[in-house]
Amino acid sequence: MYDLANFSKTDMYDCAIALRNAGSGAKSMEEVASRIVDYLYKHCIDQQTGQSAGALVRFFKTHPYGRLTEELQQAARTVVSNMPITYNTKCLTLLATAGEEAHWNSRNGSTGHKAIPLVDEGFVKRAPMISQLIQQFGLEVSAVIEPIPNLLIEAERKIHNTFIFHVPDALGSQHIPAQKEFVVPYGVRSVLGFGGLLPTGDLFIIILFMKTQVPQETADLFKWISASAWLAAATFDGEAVFNHK
Repeated sequence: MYDLANFSKTDMYDCAIALRNAGSGAKSMEEVASRIVDYLYKHCIDQQTGQSAGALVRFFKTHPYGRLTEELQQAARTVVSNMPITYNTKCLTLLATAGEEAHWNSRNGSTGHKAIPLVDEGFVKRAPMISQLIQQFGLEVSAVIEPIPNLLIEAERKIHNTFIFHVPDALGSQHIPAQKEFVVPYGVRSVLGFGGLLPTGDLFIIILFMKTQVPQETADLFKWISASAWLAAATFDGEAVFNHK
């Protein structure tokens, strides 16, 4: 079990190994994602209560609109209303979720976050958390919307030291939306995200909405955990992304 307020190097090693092993025997990236969010939700605890310190943990991946299921395409169209979406439009797609509400434990139960089309830079910049996340990752918005293969080598180098999103004080933060609907009622104190660019150029992101304070020292240690999650997810990049029904 991990107390993110007092996260040690030993905790880092244990967590990194667990996330790396999330790919063992899996048949899709969605299965890996589900294992990762379940593990983090159950193992990050509030030291005072002994209960999960997470309000919500989610795993997203950018994915071309044209390769989404019809259900996810419909969800994407709902988000952007009448804005044009092409086959290659990258959609920030929810692969797995775990949280304290029952409907937060299935990606099919999500409303408004199943698939978010990144239609252009203007749209991304109007989404405060997505925009700030990309900025903290050290990426250009254009590199996420339209990945350029010859930039991927440099992006993979960054995976070990810059792909972290950290908001130590979520309450009142301009970068965390739904303050009245989510942050306040669920007692979210800090947000920690990590991820990286996969070999295809698609981005994966794991976001933890925590009810305990997450200091910068903990966020720094998650830079190494990010690399282990990358190894587990990359196995299925461009292959079996979704579970077959």
